[in-house]
Amino acid sequence: MYLTLFIIIALVSWGVSALLNHRFKKYSQVYLPLTGREVAEKMLRDNGITDVRVVSVQGHLTDHYDPRSKTINLSESVYNSANVSAAAVAAHECGHAVQHALAYGPLKLRSQLVPIVNFASQWMQWLLLVGMIVLSRTGNPVTLTIGVILFATTTVFAFVTLPVEIDASRRAMTWLDNACMTDRVTHDAASDALRSAAYTYVVAALSSLATLLYYVWLLVGSRNRD
Repeated sequence: MYLTLFIIIALVSWGVSALLNHRFKKYSQVYLPLTGREVAEKMLRDNGITDVRVVSVQGHLTDHYDPRSKTINLSESVYNSANVSAAAVAAHECGHAVQHALAYGPLKLRSQLVPIVNFASQWMQWLLLVGMIVLSRTGNPVTLTIGVILFATTTVFAFVTLPVEIDASRRAMTWLDNACMTDRVTHDAASDALRSAAYTYVVAALSSLATLLYYVWLLVGSRNRD
């Protein structure tokens, strides 16, 4: 059952990723008068945010907001391009800056979880691997239990991320409309691009949950055998 579930989630994840890349390329052909950098700078100004810089970073779809350095980091294809995809991505990242400025609750919670998740990510794979070996040979579940607890923190983080990303997209779309960045045609394109990006976070959260349930099932199964 779990193998079937993993295959389904893997296929869905691949499909969503392919869809996102397809939509990004498609809406990159729809012109808007401002580049991604200009969109980001204008959205920040319109929201009264003056202490956040917009910078260019290498890579494809590597865009992110860094609350520590207070920078909107836009990939080169977004930073320099004047199209719907670039505008949607830039506005979305600015949505995170607006959340930060307003002390948006889920964003604060996610930021508080980052050190814990970073620690968990460093150790959980080793603990899970060693834990399964120890469990199969000795029946001792302690190491695997610790690994599962660490993995659970990353699953919680994935689900906390969902409202943060959805809210950032909502703020982005509202601003794009209110600032007259979009018309009837480009509104639908920008909304579709943002919705496609949100799907990736939904799939990631579900995939993490499915994996967590698998490890929990291993622990419960070992106890039942005892």
